[in-house]
Amino acid sequence: MTVGTNSSPAAVDAAPAAFSGLGMDPDDLPDGLVIADDAGRVICFNSAAARITALKAGDALGDLIDRALPLEDLEGRRWWTLTDPYGGLATRRGQPERNLLLPGGREVLVSARYVRTHPTGPLRRLVVTLRGTEARRRTERSHAELIATVAHELRSPLTSVKGFTATLLAKWERFTDDQKRLMLETVDADAGRVTRLIAELLDISRIDSGRLEVRRQPVDLATAVGRHVQALTANGQSPDRFLVRVSRPLPDCWADPDKIDQILGNLLENAVRHGDGTVTIDVSPHEKGTAVTVTDEGPGIPEESMARVFTRFWRGSKRGGTGLGLYIVKGIVEAHGGTITVGRGHSGGAEFRFILPVAAPAYLTQ
Repeated sequence: MTVGTNSSPAAVDAAPAAFSGLGMDPDDLPDGLVIADDAGRVICFNSAAARITALKAGDALGDLIDRALPLEDLEGRRWWTLTDPYGGLATRRGQPERNLLLPGGREVLVSARYVRTHPTGPLRRLVVTLRGTEARRRTERSHAELIATVAHELRSPLTSVKGFTATLLAKWERFTDDQKRLMLETVDADAGRVTRLIAELLDISRIDSGRLEVRRQPVDLATAVGRHVQALTANGQSPDRFLVRVSRPLPDCWADPDKIDQILGNLLENAVRHGDGTVTIDVSPHEKGTAVTVTDEGPGIPEESMARVFTRFWRGSKRGGTGLGLYIVKGIVEAHGGTITVGRGHSGGAEFRFILPVAAPAYLTQ
């Protein structure tokens, strides 16, 4: 890297002064910021850069940037020699973010911006941003955990499907009609389990990428609740186990009916599976829209766990499940512009409450 050899104290103060003119301090930035002048000497090294690199700002200021920030790529090559910001092509505007190493093997994510006097002119400022790798590692661990969970959840039903279909194909004539029906019903149930898991994964992908589509139309939440209660009683639950209370008049609710069914199905099934006693569903008007509260009479959720209820893979008990349902519920509610909370009911059981906005957005009412 070919650079000049002198830098005045005034130049070192130039970057902080420029930030002061904008009413901000470089040390307020969450990411590391390193700025070098036209001579290649560091004139700004904020506190985040010092924290991320474990280098002292005082040692870096005024020094040549390739000495103050000795970066290497993963193959051990000097990054400043490879990129040559001051002596390379004058048409370049910067370097995309990449994983680089500091002395001692410390990893850091680095990107650079070349500020020129004119599009192909000499470099006036070299702006380098630094980020730690902790966030990326957390994301990688989350992805690895998701893959492991999916593999585990898929293995059991697919093993069952494979086993029963292979048995039926090999020994079809040996089984009675009732035995065949039982095996096929098991295969159907396991196939449904796989389908639901795939649907959950697609929902997570859409939520994480901000692509979850909400097709709004008028929804009667009280009717939707009644429909889910009827489905649960038809599947063997006692009608006496449910108490539905509706406070009318309810405000208009514009929402995606399929997504609302997903929310209610998850919350009611959780209350039945993990709770005890009566499951109470309250539908009532709220200053921000319509509130739906689902409360059971079980042991409830420990206080120390409530902050993690809506995170991925949280399970309230050891009774199975992927631990993705409440994460998806929260994403759906928030996609509607609503909120969802968890707490403890009057009887000590779990209480989930979500609130949906009062009316359709402007583009639906025009």
